[in-house]
Amino acid sequence: MKVRVTHSLRGRLLWFLLAAITIAAVAQASIAYRTALNDADQIFDYHMQQMALSLRSRVPLTSTEDANADTPISGNDDLVVQVWSPDGVRVFRSASHAHLPQRAVLGFSNVRANGTTYRIFSIQTDNQTVQVAQDLAVRRSMASNLALRTLGPIAVMMPILMLVVWWVVSGSLEPVARVRKQVASRQADDLSPVSEAGLPDEVRPLVQELNLLFGRVRTAFDAQQHFVADAAHELRTPLAALKLQVQSLERSDSLDAKRVAVARLTAGIERATRLVEQLLVLARQEASAAGGAPRQPVDIAGAAKRAVAELASVAAAKQIDLGLPHADSAEVDGQPDALMILLRNLIDNAIKYTPQGGTVDVSVAAEPGSVRVTVEDSGPGIPPAERERVFDRFYRVPGSDVKGSGLGLAIIKAIAERHGATLALGESKRLGGLEATVTFPA
Repeated sequence: MKVRVTHSLRGRLLWFLLAAITIAAVAQASIAYRTALNDADQIFDYHMQQMALSLRSRVPLTSTEDANADTPISGNDDLVVQVWSPDGVRVFRSASHAHLPQRAVLGFSNVRANGTTYRIFSIQTDNQTVQVAQDLAVRRSMASNLALRTLGPIAVMMPILMLVVWWVVSGSLEPVARVRKQVASRQADDLSPVSEAGLPDEVRPLVQELNLLFGRVRTAFDAQQHFVADAAHELRTPLAALKLQVQSLERSDSLDAKRVAVARLTAGIERATRLVEQLLVLARQEASAAGGAPRQPVDIAGAAKRAVAELASVAAAKQIDLGLPHADSAEVDGQPDALMILLRNLIDNAIKYTPQGGTVDVSVAAEPGSVRVTVEDSGPGIPPAERERVFDRFYRVPGSDVKGSGLGLAIIKAIAERHGATLALGESKRLGGLEATVTFPA
């Protein structure tokens, strides 16, 4: 038969504690019983010894009766006393039917007689020998009764102690049951923290970690809701525009009109594609932030070189001078993929807003306690009044004719904040355009 193993903490505690109490009680009862029997034997032996000593006399006893007479004598067989003269004549015997051997071993001895065993103590003086015998069956019965009386308190206290243990264990685990009920009674969208009031020190860290998990899940859930809302809002206009452009293409009669409609449709598809790409990047970054992706040392100078190399062809298409004139060797603690997205977006924004034939420079400077990444361009820059608003999602500077989704700087800022870095926008004194600086803690 298969034994079912309990996984209940309460059941295991109760089982082990009650088993320990039972084993301890049985061991204590056994020790107490044996001790009581031993003490009783010592007490009875002492009494026999004292009785024999009290029967000693300096005057020889004489008896006119036949010491060896077999006449039945009514009396008590539990305790037998006999006295012999120096010449071996029994001069005294207590009233008893018991017939003990006509010999005496000085001191204590056990003798089998009359179908039972006697405990005998013998003592000899100059004029007599005294022998006191006691039936061991009677002694054991009296000793057992005495020992059983010592077991009474143990038998009474054991169930009381078991009840106390059950009450203490149940009361100690009550906070765990309360937390379980709180979690079980929640709705699926209820991610509020679980109350830590009255929790023991062993359970409080578990509830704290559970609350941290609820917080991360809530962040991921909010990010998902924001993404869905943003995607639904921002994709509605491009998709409607694509639909109108397709209808315009269908209604085009001439070849030139169709060519114009196809060009508009292609541009609309490119804008929608760019928007979807940026939305997916934003969603991945928010999910990564909510999930607590692991960090590692990242060579930020090497990452900047790779980002410049990847976007070199894009800059060459606009005849923009893209370079990395200064790059100190430095490492920052972060997520490599996220930092690459940050650098690519910074450089891509600079290329996008820089006029044809302009310049975009990237630099990495290692300073005491920090690492600074700077991207400068020769474009129109951003007015000081708009430099805070451009970090909002889907916000674009009024009057800008550059195609974009309005998500690039929002993504950059989110990644920078997650890495403990600061993002600052200013005016490039060397190139005259925008200067974007990201400062990482070293």
